[in-house]
Amino acid sequence: MVKQKLNSIIQKMTLDEKIAQFMQLATPFYKGASSEGQITGPMAEMGITKDVIQNSGSVLGASGAQETMDIQTAHMKENRLGIPLLFMADVVHGFKTIFPVPLAIGCSWDTELAEKSAEIAAKESAVSGVHVTFAPMVDLVRDPRWGRVMESTGEDPYLNSRFSEAFVRGFQGTDLTSDLNRVAACVKHFAAYGAAEGGRDYNTVDVSERALREYYLPSYKAALDAGCEMVMTAFNTVDGIPASGNKKLMRDVLREEWGFDGVLISDWGAVKEMIPHGVAADESEAALKAFQAGVDIEMMTACYVNHLKSLIEADLLDEKLVDEAVLRILELKQKLGLFDNPYRGADVQLEKEVVLSAEHRKTARELAVKSCVLLKNENVLPLNTNKNIALIGPFAESGDLLGPWSWLGSEDEAVKLADGFKMKLESSKLHTARGCEIEEGNKSQLEEALEAAQKADVVVLALGEHSGMSGEAKSRSNIRLPEIQVELIKAVKQLNKPIVTVLFNGRPLDLRGVIDQSDALLEAWYPGTEGGAAIADLLYGDVNPSGRLSMSFPHSVGQVPVYYNCFNTGRPPEHAQDDYVSRYLDIPNEPLLPFGFGLSYTSFAYSEARLSGDAITEKEALQVSVKVTNTGEASGEETVQLYVQDLAGEVVHPVKELKDFRKILLHPGETKEVTFELSEAKLRYHHSDLTYKSDPGKFHIYIGANSTDVIALPFELLKENEG
Repeated sequence: MVKQKLNSIIQKMTLDEKIAQFMQLATPFYKGASSEGQITGPMAEMGITKDVIQNSGSVLGASGAQETMDIQTAHMKENRLGIPLLFMADVVHGFKTIFPVPLAIGCSWDTELAEKSAEIAAKESAVSGVHVTFAPMVDLVRDPRWGRVMESTGEDPYLNSRFSEAFVRGFQGTDLTSDLNRVAACVKHFAAYGAAEGGRDYNTVDVSERALREYYLPSYKAALDAGCEMVMTAFNTVDGIPASGNKKLMRDVLREEWGFDGVLISDWGAVKEMIPHGVAADESEAALKAFQAGVDIEMMTACYVNHLKSLIEADLLDEKLVDEAVLRILELKQKLGLFDNPYRGADVQLEKEVVLSAEHRKTARELAVKSCVLLKNENVLPLNTNKNIALIGPFAESGDLLGPWSWLGSEDEAVKLADGFKMKLESSKLHTARGCEIEEGNKSQLEEALEAAQKADVVVLALGEHSGMSGEAKSRSNIRLPEIQVELIKAVKQLNKPIVTVLFNGRPLDLRGVIDQSDALLEAWYPGTEGGAAIADLLYGDVNPSGRLSMSFPHSVGQVPVYYNCFNTGRPPEHAQDDYVSRYLDIPNEPLLPFGFGLSYTSFAYSEARLSGDAITEKEALQVSVKVTNTGEASGEETVQLYVQDLAGEVVHPVKELKDFRKILLHPGETKEVTFELSEAKLRYHHSDLTYKSDPGKFHIYIGANSTDVIALPFELLKENEG
């Protein structure tokens, strides 16, 4: 019945009106005509007419209930068939209440709280008039030089998939039509954007199809299995073809193989970028290739509106494809209830109550606490409120805690680190100094810092990258802290005071000169609106650190990409007797800090690891159990991690692959037994012919606190004909 209604609308549409539905323009374009009605500025340069505007399908970046309602009202007056606009925006880790960046959320290993953060972001977005968020970003990342690692949840396909599902559930809920507090999710960037060569944004991606399917595609598929309504194409090439014009990827895999019938949108300008990529001679060819590949909406270029009609008239493009794409767009608008209520959840009064509410800030603080990772602690933390503290560094009193893609977040509304300390300490016990800027400094700043440090029992250094050093187009070849900050650490170290370093950054860093000079090191990432309060909670032991790394830290940039689930090679250093092995001469092969690593104010002991049997069959799973005991003096959360290694498959396998994890809370002296079920299905992989199945043979299970500190248990997979 719904499809009939929408098809009747399509039948009434002219070809120009249909094509205009494929046009996504930023908010200023809806204010781009002069008072005399003339088209000016970027609209004129792109060939955009008033007819295109009044028939366009979606708006990018509008914010606030009043603005979105005003644009929709004007549009509905001018649109001949009364087809409402879709409002889309980059609500990546919060709308106005900003949560930690996704890489930090990945370090929480808490999918329930991640889902809650997306639910809150959706609620704030919906009441402000947004219908679709360009999130989650689920690209697998292994190279910290790439600025957009901050937007992913890490280096592991299994963990990324679990977060992918959680974010989609949080954004969309269970009834997108009726629940006006939710928004449609758009998973990105399809596909393999995180594998850009050299960690350079927008750069070439060249991976085998087997690697693509085994490591990069699972997290996108998880989002779609969770019901994600939209997909965004990547900027990069896949097998030599830009994703936005890649028919095999978009039509064959995404639509035919996976059955995705939702809306596919290009990233900003990606359709026209096929020209500099070198696969389209001009905008007309770019439009043809993107549309034939299945891209429904073109973001911020005008190849479709300027050329699709002439391509159809020249019999180079079947209008049937146009009708199919229009139907997908209208179906999403119908699912969001826009034909019945074009304003959906937008509410000017309710917006004031919901956005940045105390309840939302409370959740942001909780997630920030769980996202920070304690990387080192030599009996310095937690701090004592009786001690004098010198809080030094460019982040001591900075509001730059939100990170990239924080859109409407305000630094003025963020809890600064100094403010967090003031919640714990008498003002006379806190001595603050800037010490230096992010990338430069002067003698007087250093002298002020040393003077503050002299008054203190403990020095807390607040260091890192400003938010403009991370995110899209923010690739870095040098991932160390700026030299001026390393010099500040050296100078303070000369005073022989205990040093606690808190890092604010959007990528794993080369920590030389930082971790070795610090007595304690807390990785805070960009912790969001409640960052300062959350960090103070952790430093003073009101909450025990529980974060675990979702991306490895290298010894140096020369080691990247470095990741836990690597291949062994035929000459692993630990098994060879001579010099001709796969290793560096100057650093270990392994990362400085491995995937899954994180410290606590207590300690955990693993014991009595066992299997329910010595073999798995296709019908009978193994139960994997281990006892975990809190052997310290504080209550704490431990993340128990289960890994598997296939010792002899048809193709090479990683040395370990995460298959499951469990977070448990243990009080001092308490022991809990954690049990996982490992089935044959979890041992399947893509073979050289791309079939997805398991092989009989020997395996290892690894269970423990991180990807390195594990207990090994052998088992075998038996196929039925083997008895």
